Amino acid sequence: MTREDPVLTVADVRFHSLGKLLSRYGLSLHLLDDDAAITGSYWGEPEAGVVGRGVYVRRDTPIHSMLHEACHVICMDDDRRRCLHRDAGGDDLEEAGVCYLQILLADHLPGVGRNRLMQDMDAWEYSFRLGSTRAWFESDAEDA
Repeated sequence: MTREDPVLTVADVRFHSLGKLLSRYGLSLHLLDDDAAITGSYWGEPEAGVVGRGVYVRRDTPIHSMLHEACHVICMDDDRRRCLHRDAGGDDLEEAGVCYLQILLADHLPGVGRNRLMQDMDAWEYSFRLGSTRAWFESDAEDA
């Protein structure tokens, strides 16, 4: 799978399932129009955005991006969430924790699951010391 290969997007998963998962953590999911700028997106469209406890997506937003940004918000304390607009910040250890959590949460989305999410993370060129998301998750993620 390469960056040109398709990854699962918000359009591929029932939106209700996505919102229900995020609501378990006190987050709200906002679906924007297909041509709208994504509110709070650090990387720009089609990547997910965050503002406070809100996660913003379009139909073409990759599921791994939505989960990644949501997991940053889940891992934050309330002080950081209150100031959150676009840049989740965090350190390397938080980034590891976020990647680990997004893989675990993928199992709670019908039609996604950890195996597919790890493929999509590799296709999007997430970078791990052991060369793949799966190798990192299974062998090198104890600090996460």
